[in-house]
Amino acid sequence: MWILSVNDTRFPHRLAQATITCSGPDGVPLGDQAVTVAQVNHDFMFGNIGFDFLDYATGEDTSEYTAHLADDYLGLFNATTLPFYLGRFEPERERPDTVRLQAAARFFKDHGQVVKGHPLVWHTVTPAWLNGLPLDQAEAALRGRIRRDVADFAGLIDLWDAINEVVIMPVFTVEENAVTKLAYAKSRIEMVRLAFEEARAANPHAYLLINDFDLGSGYECLIEGCLEAGIAIDAIGLQTHMHQGYRGEAHLLDKVEKFARYGLPIHLTESSLVSGELMPKHIVDLNDFQVNEWPSTPAGEERQADEIVRHYTSLVSHPAVKAIVYWGIADRGAWLGAPVGFIRADGTRKPSYDALKSLVKGDWWVSEATGRTDQDGRFGLTGWLGTYDVTVAGQTRRIHLDQPGELRIEVRG
Repeated sequence: MWILSVNDTRFPHRLAQATITCSGPDGVPLGDQAVTVAQVNHDFMFGNIGFDFLDYATGEDTSEYTAHLADDYLGLFNATTLPFYLGRFEPERERPDTVRLQAAARFFKDHGQVVKGHPLVWHTVTPAWLNGLPLDQAEAALRGRIRRDVADFAGLIDLWDAINEVVIMPVFTVEENAVTKLAYAKSRIEMVRLAFEEARAANPHAYLLINDFDLGSGYECLIEGCLEAGIAIDAIGLQTHMHQGYRGEAHLLDKVEKFARYGLPIHLTESSLVSGELMPKHIVDLNDFQVNEWPSTPAGEERQADEIVRHYTSLVSHPAVKAIVYWGIADRGAWLGAPVGFIRADGTRKPSYDALKSLVKGDWWVSEATGRTDQDGRFGLTGWLGTYDVTVAGQTRRIHLDQPGELRIEVRG
């Protein structure tokens, strides 16, 4: 009766054991019939940024390089983060880049991706027109931006990094900007409230994250204050750019556990691992490290592949973690010029690509399982939480294993 059983003691929270009953249109069980099961998608979000594909989605970029890059991307990841930095999305007031971003969001959604917008509120990459406004007008413009964009993308993008890097926001000194001034005047908690309440009003079905690189006590205090203030945070975002070296399973799981105590899902929103020389440890702000070239190296690529496997395996093992978003598919155009991608600048795959794919679409995937139903039309399946196609008696039906433990699912013709 059991045509497939996935047994991995590290991931009981990722598996469901289902008894599936197959019957015809008349309700009669389809006994002793050949059955095939193939996984379609993971519930767990294995994400990346889709910044390289904005022009590709609209047909403006027809290069062979981008086409191959898109194939590699879609062959591995199931969640995409798109850029909504206000200074780039709306450099000229009232002329947002809505149409192009909608095309990109539609492209990824049509390819089975969960699409996220990043971010609605941030103190960096702000437009000159916003920074020049009096504070009350800047607040009104920021609120309007949130309402407009969340409403315009509802149904295409219902997942948002609502606000980014709030811990440093009111004391940010690198450049003068209206968002920092507003955060200083209103307080961190009220800035979070502004972002979440405006987004929720525009799309009641939106799933909203708070996101930060500061994983210390400042972020803990902020989250506690927001929850005490009644702000409905859906998930906590943790940034883990590791340009200075892999921090190790123990360190990262300690951070996850620290924030998981609030009872909210954890998203690793910005992960990266270098496949070349590491950034010196004395660098505090990663943006301060400037080099003309930062090449990927054979030794670095082997190290990156090993660290990718360790990083993903450890995080998937923690039940609070619901998503890992990697920050770049390719080295070309990567943040800081760092060799963090899964694809080299020449378009060829690094070992890290195959290493991650061997997990996501190998060890953690049901490619195809075959068997027969019993006399009552039943068969058993233990599989990773996600969607599956079940084919029996020439008909294919889609099922969803949506929670760990034992499930009963009926498939009718």
